[in-house]
Amino acid sequence: MAAAKPHLNLVFIGHVDHGKSTSLGRLLFEKGAIGEHIIRQFKEEAEKIGKATFEFAWVMDMLKEERERGLTIDISHKKMETDKFFFTVIDAPGHRDFVKNMITGASQADAAVLVVDASQKDDAGGLMPQTKEHVFLSRTLGIGQLIVAVNKMDAVNWDQKKFEDTKAQVEKLIAVVGYKKDDLIYLPMAGLKGDNIAKKSENLPWWDGPTLSDAIDMLRVPEKPTKLPLRLPVQDVYSITGIGTVPVGRVETGIMKIGDKVIFEPAGVSGEVKTIEMHHETIQQAEPGDNIGFNVRGVGKDDIRRGDVVGHTKNPPTVAKDFTAQVVILQHPSALTVGYAPVFHSHTAQVACKIVELISKLDPKTGNVLEEQPKFLKTGDAGVIKIEPTRPMVIEKVKEIPQMGRFAIRDMGTTVAAGMVVNITPAK
Repeated sequence: MAAAKPHLNLVFIGHVDHGKSTSLGRLLFEKGAIGEHIIRQFKEEAEKIGKATFEFAWVMDMLKEERERGLTIDISHKKMETDKFFFTVIDAPGHRDFVKNMITGASQADAAVLVVDASQKDDAGGLMPQTKEHVFLSRTLGIGQLIVAVNKMDAVNWDQKKFEDTKAQVEKLIAVVGYKKDDLIYLPMAGLKGDNIAKKSENLPWWDGPTLSDAIDMLRVPEKPTKLPLRLPVQDVYSITGIGTVPVGRVETGIMKIGDKVIFEPAGVSGEVKTIEMHHETIQQAEPGDNIGFNVRGVGKDDIRRGDVVGHTKNPPTVAKDFTAQVVILQHPSALTVGYAPVFHSHTAQVACKIVELISKLDPKTGNVLEEQPKFLKTGDAGVIKIEPTRPMVIEKVKEIPQMGRFAIRDMGTTVAAGMVVNITPAK
């Protein structure tokens, strides 16, 4: 197994039809993760049904079917090796209906490739809505590093000015969200033909920066939070013949070893870890960043569900009766007021939560209090609010376990706000 190389989780995000799946398929092909015969076969099949140029996109879309069949652990992920890293690649469909899954995908990633189409702008000539939404979400979900891949340069005649314009718009957006310059890499490319994916392109003579392949090798491995308590949000639960119940998820913090006594919260069931498996291989212990399947003695398939969190019985995950959080309102048609109960997405949990108090309104840039007990918070505002989940939910203080203390608030098919937990009243 490629354990000798550092392991990174990389998610591809961006607006629908901007070429994420195609660029990712092309990258996997160039890196030898997919054979030429498979691409040839896809190309023939795609042309037959009038979907010419979709052959690379099908690399990841083929996985979508596998995902639904839910056979093994690394279904929504693909393995890829570069000179420097061993990657687990996650493809996030860009359609707005999919944002729920994007949140799950992004919450498991160490870095993201944001694919932006150089030729497509909104009515006002700005970035497309999901481009903005995905940037906000990736920041909220704790993705520290971002590669901005300006795609479809062939559609704008390889024009350097078009690249610079798109880059400037993304830079403006990113300044609002709070990424540091050092955590960003920009590059032009054309995913379908493979321009600047793994090799420099003759069509981009003005570009002397990295290819997409170079850029992902420039990423840094985040420090693993192994000293923090064990937290593993459950993504799915399978029944596998001969093994039994196998919960699947990514270790966020701490270490899980075979023989550990663990508890699932808020389900409240506990047992001993019998086996741990990653990419079809048995491992003795799992560390932060590992996507694993594991079996716990005494825990049945119906005892636990997606959104439950695993911790050691000596330091169990926190189930919140209510919590106080700092939020930023990204886009809301009217305003957030007391009594509003949208869905909160945190790690793999999706729980409707009620806003029970608006404590203060803050200056988004400085964090200073502008108003105590405001009547409402509207788009662009920041504030501190008190929240009650409508059913038991695990969440942690961002100061104690940052990986488990962030959330997105969604309603009416869009992300309306994002935030982090500053205080919790535990339910147990």
